[in-house]
Amino acid sequence: MSNTSDELASDVLSLFAAITRRYAQESEAAATAHELTPLQVKALLAAEDPVPMRRIAARLHAEPSNVTTIIDRLESRGLVERRPNPGDRRIKLVAATPAGRAAAADLRTRMPFAADPLVQLTTEQRESLRKLLQLILEA
Repeated sequence: MSNTSDELASDVLSLFAAITRRYAQESEAAATAHELTPLQVKALLAAEDPVPMRRIAARLHAEPSNVTTIIDRLESRGLVERRPNPGDRRIKLVAATPAGRAAAADLRTRMPFAADPLVQLTTEQRESLRKLLQLILEA
């Protein structure tokens, strides 16, 4: 690999690190303002509309059993509630309460970058980026 390639790879990796750091810092600051963890914030945002617990687990890339603890904590704070699913009573839905929706709205205003870090990219650019990132993962 040439020196230019090494520098380019280093620059790209530094940008990945900077994006990740900015996302994490913004998310953590917003979560701290509400005395929540970043995972609790993600779960709350995922439950703005009633959803099954497994969908929240998928969004958090976590096991449903681990999400139960997160939802328990949010429920004890009055931010979410469990409801029966009208279509399948065996499944419980998790839904933000009015207090949870208000907290979610505030969290979104505190996290403009984390809410949509790709906002400046066109749909075509986002698709290209996705393809490139998939290529990296498949290597």
